[in-house]
Amino acid sequence: MKPKISLRARLAYDEVAKGLADAGVVEGSMFGMPCLKIEKKMLGGLFGDAMTFKLPPEPREEALALAGAEHFDPGMGRPMKEWVVVPLEHSASWPKYAELALRFVTE
Repeated sequence: MKPKISLRARLAYDEVAKGLADAGVVEGSMFGMPCLKIEKKMLGGLFGDAMTFKLPPEPREEALALAGAEHFDPGMGRPMKEWVVVPLEHSASWPKYAELALRFVTE
């Protein structure tokens, strides 16, 4: 079951998407959630009132140190090791993690 998305989370996510549009990032859907992709590779998404990011090791550990952040589990009972869920309370960091995720998936 997908968590509900608040208006505040949607607006913060939309700002991240708009900030990456010039880099060729497009919006799509994966696991039934809004996501950001480049060349069919998913780099982030909106999961309830949190954003998910595919991150390399150092930024991943930094993100996991944020209060409430955790490895992303899309509902299969198996967290995805490269993916981190960053709660809305840390939305000011979402653009930074989105940029890092973009670099990571396009390397």
